Amino acid sequence: MKFLDHLEEWLIASLMGAATIIVFIAVLHRYLAGLPIPGLQDYLIQINTSWAQELCIYMFVWMAKFGAAYGVRTGIHVGVDVLINRMNPRWHKRFVFFGLLAGAVFTGIVGTLGASFVWEIGHTDQTSSDLEVPMWIVYLAVPLGSYLMCFRFLQVVVSYARTGALPKHDHSHVEGLEEELAHDAPGAKA
Repeated sequence: MKFLDHLEEWLIASLMGAATIIVFIAVLHRYLAGLPIPGLQDYLIQINTSWAQELCIYMFVWMAKFGAAYGVRTGIHVGVDVLINRMNPRWHKRFVFFGLLAGAVFTGIVGTLGASFVWEIGHTDQTSSDLEVPMWIVYLAVPLGSYLMCFRFLQVVVSYARTGALPKHDHSHVEGLEEELAHDAPGAKA
């Protein structure tokens, strides 16, 4: 599971970093191309960056789908649980299980419908307007992200059944910081 966790985090971080760089370059290009500097302006106008916006939109879609699965795993999704938290423990546990299983079923259905759509569009010649990549690659984010989210819901169900605790995100915790602080502490051996 650690490999999948790290792959998920790496994919989200890489897409976010790449999208940031692409947007920065496109904005910089647009700004510099508008400057009235004869040689620079003529050169930059010849460079086509119209694909940058489309690529960033697709990257954000992939980020959102995999980020939602990450949110289920780490407990960072916003939830309205005021009524459920006021229930007696027996009913509370049942409603939590119901909510988690409903999430798994819903994301499983979305993944299956998405896979069917990707299969159908994969048999066409439809491509994106600027990048001209096959659209089935773009839409592949839906089944992959949804199935991963379904898996994460089932993971949380199993964990909740064993421990009775839901994943809770601590905003003050930075993973890996304890090891670094312990290493840098006075008297720590290197």
